[in-house]
Amino acid sequence: MVITDLLERNAKLYPDEVALVELNPANQPDPNLTWREFSLIEATPGGRYRREMTWREFDVKANRFANLLLTRGVKKGDKVAILLMNCLEWLPVYFGILKTGALAVPMNYRYSAEEIKYCAELADVSVLIFGPEFTERVSAVFLDLPLLKNRFFVGENVPEFADSYDRLVTYCSSTAPAVACDESDDAAIYFSSGTTGFPKAILHKHLSLIHSCRVEQAHHGQTRDDVFLCIPPLYHTGAKMHWFGSLISGSRAVILRGVSPEGIIRAVSQERATIVWLLVPWAQDILDAVDRGDINLADYRLDQWRLMHIGAQPVPPSLIKRWKKVFPHHQYDTNYGLSESIGPGCVHLGVENIDKVGAIGIPGYGWEAKIVRPDGTPVEGEEVGELIVKGPGVMTCYYKNEEATRETLRDGWLYTGDMAKYDADGFIYLVDRKKDVIITGGENLYPVQIEDFLRKHDKIKDVAVIGLPDPRLGEIAAAIIEIKEGMEATEDEINAFCTELPRYKRPRKIIFAKVPRNPTGKIEKPKLREIYCGGRLVEEQTTR
Repeated sequence: MVITDLLERNAKLYPDEVALVELNPANQPDPNLTWREFSLIEATPGGRYRREMTWREFDVKANRFANLLLTRGVKKGDKVAILLMNCLEWLPVYFGILKTGALAVPMNYRYSAEEIKYCAELADVSVLIFGPEFTERVSAVFLDLPLLKNRFFVGENVPEFADSYDRLVTYCSSTAPAVACDESDDAAIYFSSGTTGFPKAILHKHLSLIHSCRVEQAHHGQTRDDVFLCIPPLYHTGAKMHWFGSLISGSRAVILRGVSPEGIIRAVSQERATIVWLLVPWAQDILDAVDRGDINLADYRLDQWRLMHIGAQPVPPSLIKRWKKVFPHHQYDTNYGLSESIGPGCVHLGVENIDKVGAIGIPGYGWEAKIVRPDGTPVEGEEVGELIVKGPGVMTCYYKNEEATRETLRDGWLYTGDMAKYDADGFIYLVDRKKDVIITGGENLYPVQIEDFLRKHDKIKDVAVIGLPDPRLGEIAAAIIEIKEGMEATEDEINAFCTELPRYKRPRKIIFAKVPRNPTGKIEKPKLREIYCGGRLVEEQTTR
């Protein structure tokens, strides 16, 4: 079985049931409009607040795009890049590519023109489908990409260097192309997030994709009655692989464009969402908005919301304790994974293990995990080592990068680069990224431990700890601290709070500034090192 089989199954079993909904809060109409006025707005291309698609329509659109690609000479093994914001077209495009036997190559919507060029060259991309947000960036580099023979544009005002996706697919057959694929075929290339350097191209087979469906349903028990609210970017493995739980169960999903605390809560209420995957900053923002009174939960229908889960980064235990006070009936799970392990789930906490909040958990469905020393031998007790994982979702390789592949894949094990330890019950706790460990005066400091401590401070919204060069100690720990809106804090206040830490773990420098995070919620520590270790001047956040 390959993942496109699940789409075709759903189209046959539930043809007229809604598969996908897109909500665009930027186009939310005035609540005072009459229904007729609202309908006119909804009928305007590009100006709609809510769009939906049935399973039959989903499959038909995927088939039409697949057949369009075949008419352009796309064949099995070719690479087709997707550069779209979250939208109703995204997933049919993705599945259309897979139905041709070509590889889907999702791209980060934050990529600059040069990064688009770099990734397209690295992945040998021959077709690009993109949206209006990227016209300028694509126009700047497409002439420098000789392999890029076809460019399709989603939307109105099609640029002269591209063809109209919307117009051309209407002339293509709605029948699935006769291209045979199996689990051993290559399916997709994803790019690493770049938090430890420039993106690497990660090659996955169909086996990885179908396994991620099974993992997601095994962990979160999706049924056809569930409604998944998808907020993170679909180019990332995390969002898409969590949605795979909806695919395998034949249940509805809602794609929310834009992120705001009130927008998330309203979408949960309006669409009767039962499962929501949040990033740490979004969960914090929701709780802060509730605390400030900006959101009155009594105004919304939230009783159906059964599961909130978080992934993509270490989760502060204090955040989940706050969440459970506000939403005591919610199940909670945390999901650990990498793009190299086809996203979330190779390790997960499990909804039954709420007493272990702070841990990333135990090996996920169909996965193995262990913690090892640099020589590959298992750690003992609570000794810190590198987390390695093994299972059907491990990448094939870093595409065109044999050296990095050899470093990361050894005897079938994926070396994650994350430092971790066991507790007495065998649950795994992340300590930090291997490359983020700070060595100060011969002592190893793990920034995540310091960050978790600082987040307990009532005035701290976000924090990142990095190492700064020091002539005496080699490195010192610096805490970049983002203060909550409307609050004030001083360096002396933070230092006094840190006296509860062992002396060697206390930050030697406090910097009040915004903490940068990428679209998947990970702290951009390379950017912070460039700012604070590279001699660049920045405008620091003033205390408020």
